[in-house]
Amino acid sequence: MKLIDAARVIRSKNAGPTQVTLDLMFDTREMYERALAAPSLKAAVIAQRFNVAEAEIIPYPAANAIKIVLPRRIIAGTPGDTDVYGAQQHRPILDLEI
Repeated sequence: MKLIDAARVIRSKNAGPTQVTLDLMFDTREMYERALAAPSLKAAVIAQRFNVAEAEIIPYPAANAIKIVLPRRIIAGTPGDTDVYGAQQHRPILDLEI
């Protein structure tokens, strides 16, 4: 099953000048646990997908959610930054199999 079909919400957003966060939210505990256990959502795999240093994966079981914290390649708002709000950064994980 693809992540885009399993998650209710997949979004990215600015988390300050040096980080972007990805939020994955699931309707059921079963889907949340499946995603959390998926090899495709391990920190090293996510980091490789985004071509960044290793990501931080933060489970939040109370909300059936997973937060992924990515370092930005360049500081937000500096020349060369293409998405200061971090709003379009989640695309590389939509097709992950969980």
